[in-house]
Amino acid sequence: FFQAEDGIRALVRSRGLGDVYKRQAVDKIDKLILNQLINNARESASNIADSVGMSVPAVTERIKKLQDSGVIKGYSVSIDNHMIGVDVSAFITIISESSKFFEDVVNEANKNPYVTKCYTTTGTGSHILHVKTENSTSLEKLLRVIQSWPGVKRTETQLILNSYKSTTPLTILQEEIADESL
Repeated sequence: FFQAEDGIRALVRSRGLGDVYKRQAVDKIDKLILNQLINNARESASNIADSVGMSVPAVTERIKKLQDSGVIKGYSVSIDNHMIGVDVSAFITIISESSKFFEDVVNEANKNPYVTKCYTTTGTGSHILHVKTENSTSLEKLLRVIQSWPGVKRTETQLILNSYKSTTPLTILQEEIADESL
């Protein structure tokens, strides 16, 4: 256990991630601003300022600080995958030969455009990939590629039949914001 923990610390240091437990101080106003941006990342600073009761320059400065500190990691667009011909989504569990291939799997996943997310997990596999492909033929080809990655012993694939909740963003709980005003 201690060797694994030391290895994680070394990995964090080697990637320049600093102290993983260090968090940016986020106050009630920041959380209100974040909720506005979570619901609409294109919301104007003017509208946000009106909703939180601050000036536009003050809100703009807070957003910049949230971006600079890494609290806001970026902005994205939500796409209907079927409209662009991407009809198959799946979770692929990777069963590795050894933990020494951990970083190789992550590097390969980051290079592959069909892999939309790569998670490390406990349980049977070491990693779970979320993938999106055009059809079952392209998924089969992708599986062959993944199975050729260093250290991959085998894979298990679960096709996603439908998604009933995929675009609802996580908002900061209103109770948490209310508790801060006590």
